[in-house]
Amino acid sequence: MKNVVVIGSSGAIGKAFIDSYMKDDDVENIFSFSRTGLAVEDKKLHSFFIDIEDETSICDAAENIDKSSIDEIIVASGILHNKDFGPEKSIRDLNADNFLKVIKVNTIGPTIVGKYFIPLLNKKEKSVLAFLSARVGSISDNKTGGWYAYRASKTALNQIIKNFSIELRRTNPNAIIFGLQPGTVDSELSEPFKRNVKEGNLFTPEYSVLQLKNIIDTASPSDSGKLISWDGEEIQP
Repeated sequence: MKNVVVIGSSGAIGKAFIDSYMKDDDVENIFSFSRTGLAVEDKKLHSFFIDIEDETSICDAAENIDKSSIDEIIVASGILHNKDFGPEKSIRDLNADNFLKVIKVNTIGPTIVGKYFIPLLNKKEKSVLAFLSARVGSISDNKTGGWYAYRASKTALNQIIKNFSIELRRTNPNAIIFGLQPGTVDSELSEPFKRNVKEGNLFTPEYSVLQLKNIIDTASPSDSGKLISWDGEEIQP
């Protein structure tokens, strides 16, 4: 029986992971972390507060988990835009405060999650820590420019993932740590940009999670440190 963690469980993909785990007979405990909480009751589900921008909050969140080892951790938190700003279309749109906000949520927060949650991973059997990342974090794949802060934050996250994977080969060789690209998902994050998505390329959260869970279930230690797309493609740095 597995113990799993979902961080950022109030977002579209995070919620879909929670729903999927609740239906999974192999999952014994689900530890859910978000700022807003979930209006869901299930004997498997244990919900807690987390502020991804506050290290003390992340440390406290990890302490809410009992001493059982964790088999899967999903970090589904992230930001592309909010009511105050959107992704930059040109150099003129760059703003230091907005840039810092994106980096804190998309890079620093997940990194600190790793600091406190990696020690909880199962050391006796396969365990997985998956961070939701993005194809636009690939430097070699960047053909259009723009989206400065979001691109940079995901590129940096992918480097952090690689670093984690190298260290874990020594300290927990059964752990697999990678980035997952969920595709373009019908969510609050993608709402302003859906009209630009080609027909058939906008996924429901449930479909995306189905694809991502298949990748998680079949992952091997050779996948650690990679960025893998929803369809199984390895995205190059």
